[in-house]
This record gives sequence, C-alpha cells and structure tokens, in this order.
Amino acid sequence: MAADLQRTVLDFYQVSTFNPVEWPAEKNIDSDVSEDDTTKKKINRRKSRYQALERVVSNRGSVIPGSENSGKGVGNLVQKDEPDPLGTTDSVVQTLRLRGVPLQDDTRLRNRFLLSSTTFSPALFLSQMHATADTQSLLGGLEVLSRSIDQKSASLKVLVESNFERFVRAKATIDNVYKEMKYRGADPTPPRARAHSRHASRNSFRSGSGAIGLTSPLSPVADPRKKNALIKESEYGVMGVKAPLLDVSAKAEDVWGPALGGRDKEENLKTVASSLDVYKEYVETSAAIADSIKRKDHESLVEEYVKARKFAEEAKQLVQKLGATQPSDAQLYRIVLAARMWHDVDEQIQALKRDIWRKLISPSVIAKTDSTQGHPEDQHMELITLLLELGVEDNPVWVWLLSRYDYLKSKIQSTAERSKVEIEILRRRLANTEKPSPQTIASHMRTLGRQSVESKSPTFDSVDVAELWELMVTFMSNLLSPQGILGEVVEFWQTVQGFIEGKTQRSLPGGYNGESKAHHRLSQQGTVDLQKGTVELVGMIRESVLMFFAGPPPEDISLLFSPMPQSPGTPAIAAISGSRTPTTLRDPRFNLDPKNIPPPSPRRGEAWEKFAFWPPWSNSISGVHYLSRMLALVGAGASDMASISPVGQGDANELEKLRTLVGVARERCVTALCAAWNRDAENIKFVEDWNRSPDRRDVTKMPASFAAFEGALLSGMQSILYISGAMSKPGAGDIVLPPPTKLLQMVRSQYVTTLYKALSGMVENAERPVKKTDDDWTVDTDGYVVSNRPAVSRASTVGGGTINAGDRNVRMLLTLSNLQSLRSDAVPALNAQFENAFSVKLTDETKTIRDVLGQIDARLFQSYTRPSIENLRKIIRAGVGSADWVPPRGEKPREVRAYVYEALLSLVLVHTQVSTTAATLTSQVLSFLLEQTSRELLEAFKTRPKYNLEALMQATLDVEFVAQTLSHYTTDRASELQSAIYQELDGRTDNDARARLQSELPEMRAVLKRLREASKSEFACFKKPKRAGGPPNAPERRDTGLSIASDR
Repeated sequence: MAADLQRTVLDFYQVSTFNPVEWPAEKNIDSDVSEDDTTKKKINRRKSRYQALERVVSNRGSVIPGSENSGKGVGNLVQKDEPDPLGTTDSVVQTLRLRGVPLQDDTRLRNRFLLSSTTFSPALFLSQMHATADTQSLLGGLEVLSRSIDQKSASLKVLVESNFERFVRAKATIDNVYKEMKYRGADPTPPRARAHSRHASRNSFRSGSGAIGLTSPLSPVADPRKKNALIKESEYGVMGVKAPLLDVSAKAEDVWGPALGGRDKEENLKTVASSLDVYKEYVETSAAIADSIKRKDHESLVEEYVKARKFAEEAKQLVQKLGATQPSDAQLYRIVLAARMWHDVDEQIQALKRDIWRKLISPSVIAKTDSTQGHPEDQHMELITLLLELGVEDNPVWVWLLSRYDYLKSKIQSTAERSKVEIEILRRRLANTEKPSPQTIASHMRTLGRQSVESKSPTFDSVDVAELWELMVTFMSNLLSPQGILGEVVEFWQTVQGFIEGKTQRSLPGGYNGESKAHHRLSQQGTVDLQKGTVELVGMIRESVLMFFAGPPPEDISLLFSPMPQSPGTPAIAAISGSRTPTTLRDPRFNLDPKNIPPPSPRRGEAWEKFAFWPPWSNSISGVHYLSRMLALVGAGASDMASISPVGQGDANELEKLRTLVGVARERCVTALCAAWNRDAENIKFVEDWNRSPDRRDVTKMPASFAAFEGALLSGMQSILYISGAMSKPGAGDIVLPPPTKLLQMVRSQYVTTLYKALSGMVENAERPVKKTDDDWTVDTDGYVVSNRPAVSRASTVGGGTINAGDRNVRMLLTLSNLQSLRSDAVPALNAQFENAFSVKLTDETKTIRDVLGQIDARLFQSYTRPSIENLRKIIRAGVGSADWVPPRGEKPREVRAYVYEALLSLVLVHTQVSTTAATLTSQVLSFLLEQTSRELLEAFKTRPKYNLEALMQATLDVEFVAQTLSHYTTDRASELQSAIYQELDGRTDNDARARLQSELPEMRAVLKRLREASKSEFACFKKPKRAGGPPNAPERRDTGLSIASDR
C-alpha cells in the first residue's frame, strides 16, 4: 500500500523522485514561445470575434482531469496502465517491466508507451513492446486494432445520432446571438407577404407601418440602433462613443495645452519653483501653524508664530527700504510671499485667540481648574501664557480674575438659595406628617445604651429626619469646607495675592519683543477692586449661613420650579436632548408639581417651627450629633474667612461680623437643642421596657439608657458651646469666642430640669397601673407602653430571670433599685461630666438633685411598704386585742400567739418578692418593716391598761420571738422601739409581777429556744446570708410618719 501511495503521488505531480534538485525543463515548454508567436496570437485575438468560444472549443477534452494537452503533452494525466492495443497482453506496464524497461521511475517514458497518452510513440512502442514479434503476430494485432477502432467509431456515431437535435439547437442559438449582436435586434429580411386571412383587416395598419419603417441592414442611418451594431459601417460598435471621446480630447487639449506647452510658461514656472525653493519657510509657516493648532502643540505654535512675525517684519523693512525703487523679481516674490503668508497666519492666530478668550472666561474651564489635582492653576495659566506669547491688547490676567469672581459670586448665590429651598421642601414634608409616637421616640433613645453618639448610625432618629440632617450638613459643607465654595474663595484670593505681589508673573512670558510685559502688573485700581470683590464674596457666604441659622424658614419655594443654573459640573444631557424642563437632572425628591406645592408647616406650637435648621420631630440625640458637625464647619469656615487678608487685616467690622455669625449660630442651636432636650426628657419614661440589665440583674436597662442619653447630650452640648471641632484652625481663638454665661446657665438649668423630669417619669412608670392588651402592656390613663414584651411580663418573678411588669410591687422595687443606681453611680458621674465639660461647679444643684432623689426614693419606698405595714398593723392589733391573748391566771405561756406567726409569714412573702426582684433592697425593706412591726407592737400594747404576770410573760415571748427571728435586720431604731415596748409593759404592771418575772426568765429562755428551733425551717429566709445583700451606700430608712395610720 505504501508503494502504491508513493507511485500515486509521483504520477500526480509528474516527478520522478521525492527529492528533485531542479525544475524540469519540459515544464517551461509552454512559456518558451517566441515573440513572433506572441504577435501572431495578438493579431488572431484582434481578428477573431469568437475568441472565447474558440478557446472553449479548442480546450474541450476528456472529462478526466488532466486531459488538456499542451505542446508536448506536459501536464497530462493518463491511466497508470492499459492493455496492449494489439491484443497480446492485458498490461503494457507489466510486460515492459519484465523486459527491463524502467517505467516505474519515469512517468514521461511510460506515457510514450500508453495509447491513451498524447505523447504515445508508435515506433518506440513497437520496438520495445513487440521487439521479438514476427509478421504474422503483427498482422493479427493489426486486425485487433482495426476492430477496436471500428467499435469506437460506431460509439461516436451513436453519440452524434442521439445528440443531433442538441447540436442543431446549439448552432441555432449561436447564430441568433450573433445576429442579435450584429443587427441590434432587427430582422435583416423583410417579412414575406401573408396569405389571405380573415384577420387581415385587423393587422393591416401594423403590417403597413412595419413595412414602411423597414430598411436595409447595411444602412446605419435607417435605424438608430444600428450605430452600435457589430458591423463595419458602425466601426464594430465603437461609433457611439467615438464622438464623445473626440470632444473630451479637444477640451483636454484646450485646458492643458497652455499649461503644458509654451516655452515662456515653462520658464515662468521654473522661476516660481526656484523662488519657492528659496523661500520655502515662508510657504511652510502657515501650514506648520495650522498643524500646531490642530495638535495643540503650543510650544511649536509659538515658535512658528515668532518666525512668521520676523518674516513679516523683514518684508516690511524691505518695502520701506526700497521706497519708490522698482523691486527685483526675487524681492517682489519675497514681499508677496511674506504678505500672503502673514495674511493667512494672522487669520489663524486671531481665530485661535478668540477661542482661547472664550475658554479662559468659560465656567467649564474654571471648574476644570478647581478639580485639577496638585496644580489647580495649570490650565488657566497655560491659556494666559499662550495669549501673552501671541500678543493681546487686553490683560488676560485681569479678564480671568474678573470671570473667576463673577463665577464664584453666581455659584454662592445659586447654591445657597437652591439648597435652602430643597431643605425647606423636605422640612415641610416632615412637618405635615403625623407626630411620632412616644414608642418611636423611645426606640431611638434606647439605642444609645448599645452605641456611642459618635458612631454615625441612622438609628439616632427616623430615616427621613436623618436624611434632612444630612442634607443640611451637606449644605454647610458645600459652603464652608475647604473643598467647597469657601475653599474656592480662599484659593481665588491666594491667586489674586500672587499677582498683586508679583510672584506669579515671574513665570509669565514677555511676548514678542517684550510687548506683553505691560500685562504683568495689575493696576492700583484693579488691586483695590479685587480686594473689595473678595470681601464681598466672603460677605455673601457669611450672610447665607447667618440667615440659615437666624432667619425663619423660607416661605417662597418657587425657585425650585425654575431651571437649574448651568454649573460646570452639570452634564450637557439636557442641551443635547433639547429638554429644558425645570426638573432636568434634578434629585427626584425635588420633582414637584407646581399645582401641588407642599403646604407650609402647620402651627402646632412646637418649638422647632421657628427654626429653619431643625428638622420637624427630630429628637435631641440626632440634633446634638448633627449640630455639632454643622457648628464645627461654621467655626472652621469663619476662621478660614478671617485668614483672608482683606477680611482679617481690613475693616474691623468684618471680623466682628464673623464673630457674630459664630455667636448667633451657636445660640440658636443651643436654644433649639434645649427645647428638644426638654421634650425628650419628658418622653424618657417610655424607654423603660422592664427588662433586666445584662450587667446588673437587680436593675432594668433604664439607668444605663438614661445615663447614655444624658451623657451624649452633655458631650454634644460641650462641642456645640465651645465648637471644639474648629479650634485647630489658625486664629480660631479670635473668632470662636468662649460661650457667654447666659448660654451656660441655660444648659445648666436644662440639665437639672431634665433630671427632674426623667426621675418623675420613672416614678410615674412605677406607680401607674397597667393593663394588658392583646400585644402590649399599656397604662389606663395616658396609654403609653410600659412593656412591649408581654411574654416576659406575664412570667413569674421567681428566680429573678424575668419580670412581671403587671405587678405594681415589682415595678416599685425595680424603680427603687434603679433610683439607687442613679443616686450612687449615674447622677454623680453625670454631674462630674458636666463640671468637667463646662468648667463650673454644681454645688447647689448637686445638693438639690441629691435631695430630690432622696425624696423620690422615700416616696416610692413608702408607697411600696405601706400595704405591708397596714397588713402588719391589722394582724398585730387584732392579735394583741383579742380576748384570748392573755393566758389564764396561774398558767404559764408556752407558745407565742398565732398573730406573731401570721405577721412573720407576711414578712416571708415580702422577703421572697424583694429578694427575687431587687435583692439589694432586701435588707432595707426588712429592716424598715421590722421597725414598723416594733412600732405596731408598742402601739398595740398601749391599748391594754394593766398587765399581770401571765400577760407580761406572753408579751415578752411575742416581742422576743419577733426580735430574734429578725435579728439580722435589727437596726438602732428597732432596738429603741423594743426598749420602749419593755418600758411600756413595765409601767403597766405591779412590783409583784416584776419580781416574779425575773424568776421566770430562765424558763422563758428555754421556751423561746424551743420555739425558735421548731420554726427554723419556716423562717430560714431571715438567716444572715453569707455575703451582704445591700450596697455599701444603701440609704437608712427612717419613719417619716407616713407609714402608720394611727387610730388615735
């Protein structure tokens, strides 16, 4: 298979080896034609009108690829083998290979032995194939060959006969095509007369007209179509285009003849060409300038422009030098070329100057100047430098400074007015909403227990309020920050100052022959005007900020319906689309319907209605956060404005106005904040959710939330009063003055007031009865939520893990514990923070706050213990006053009376409630109730006029059993009362009973010991705990006289 494949490749490419070393010479036979043959072929091609058809016919051959032949048959593809035409063998190649003829290596040699090849050689075939054949075998082979030829001829005859009709149709088609091309579709033979027909009358007119118009086909004039016919008279179809070609040739001769002919013109052209070569720079300067302008290569532009001016100056000097003398041709060419060049250059430069002037004063260039990083002056200084290099009449420095001033003035006015209107729109929308519920306010206050006021969290207030606050801060930042308008004004003055002092001009060019040096200096009047303009810009910013803080809310918001001013930062989409609507490229929040304008804020008597800078319904927490940021911007901005020399070193009134700005803004902020602080202090009671603090289980989250709220207000108020965020600015101490005493006193009074209101709210939470609805604990009277966790509220207090907020006693105990936490920790820390923040001493206020806390604590304590005291009074009065209290005469008492057990069991219930709710109050409550129990015993014993020995012994047992059972909670006051009881008993008995009692004391001690042992389990809760349960600074409870309802 591999040998057959190699043989196939060699046969296909007609080479003898796979590694040929040269191109076969026979491959070039077709290209080796003589020039005569080429000429003859060209002649034949011109003479033959059917060359294409002839070429197709001559090349028509076998459908086998490679059947086309060329001169000597190079490139033929024939069969690899075939039988002997003489019929002696079936394989010529096989027979020759056996005879030693190397056919497998030479394809051309093999083709000469194959009858189907065009290079077949009969002589070679016979000499090699039939070298040993005799005459008889050759004659036999001739017969075989003859029969083969006859068979093929018969096949050809059959082929011709079967396709004769196709040949005829093809011949007719060729003739028709030739006739069409020759006669242009006209029939060269007239139609023969038709036989008689019934339709002759119908066709007579058409037949007649056709016969009249028919002419000889040899007459080109008879039919216009014949002028393009392929006949000799029409020059074989080119007559139609010959005349236009002659006309074009004549016109071309007229146009180009004079230019191409004539010795004089030739000489003139040579002279012009030589002149152009001499003054080549004159010609190229205009194009070089145009190219530099296109590429914005200002350096090359200036060089070419200086060169052009020199050429123009030289030509002008030449004209002046010649005077009335006739110039030579060279001089004339020089003058004309210079004039033409300068005219073209001047037009380009003037157009460029107009474009530069337009860029220099356009707001877009000013904006790009503002936003350039690192060197903000590069762009406008580049334009100014180029104008000075090209030479201008007006001072570009002065023009740019004026345009910059106008731009800043317009920007300040438009920014301030539009921002105030946008703020008022959002403010009105907030004012027309419903007042937020106390629960919503409390939820924001409650967050302070979990985060710092410095964290910029939106949970300080509602989303809409925070959004308005952020818009106000953005407005202040846009006006007063170094990246805002004030920063641009400061930069503007620094630029002006650089030109006034001559520092900036050092880098400016002097122009051609120093003609632009006159523009390097500003005039005296121009300097004064620029200083006044800078002061005016500062005044506009100051007044905008002052009116925002000191003025009422704006009433006219129609500015929002006017188109937005074309600021440099505004995209040109509206201009491209052709839209000029007022809402184009505007914040969708301010897309308003002119027929449905937000109404003014309703008058509800709220404090914020007169402040344009305070969002409606905002709380004091967000207010102190955002106002401290805004006042820091005001203070820093005022210091920056004072640093501008025309303001700080000019009129003293300007500095005073800046101080007034800071003072007024601070006072208005403090006033608004104190009003919000006061309102939030009234609502702080809603923060109580009756959930235990994670740090201290004996208090709720209320003390921590209250401390965080007050601490945040004090910290923010310090930042507002002293504007500490602006004091890092140079010279801020001269502008931001210390707060006046009036403001400090206002904050001082508000702080104390908020403490009172917050404490009163806590007491109100504890005392007000609650009712349970479907999902909340709510009060009967005001309807505010006490606990928003009913699942927790319904839980038992046992174990101290949860709180039953529906139990008044539980609320009382937790509130008492909260008050103790405030009294011992939170309030002293807040007082210390206030004193450190405002450098004052709260001596009187601290004493007053302590007294108020004590009064509130005592009031709540008495309110909680009163029911227990009343119960004890009833039990003791009923027990001592009963008829069977005194033992029978002669019978010694062996038991304490039942009322004592009943009273102690009621104290066990109190102990359980207190210890599981607020364990720190256990000692205080039990000690106080022991005192009240002793008092009630004293009063009860006073009701009996006389005590015999048995009654005296019973009273002693009762008193001592109570005293020993509650010995852990004994106080000095309880001991005094017990002594008073014994004195009272002693005064109501006789000497005999006293003496006999002394002898009974040992036995009574034994009885008392037995009774104590028997009741050990019942009263185990009164044992001394392993560690003290109360805080070290727990207040001593004294009887205020409010706890006993005397029957006397």
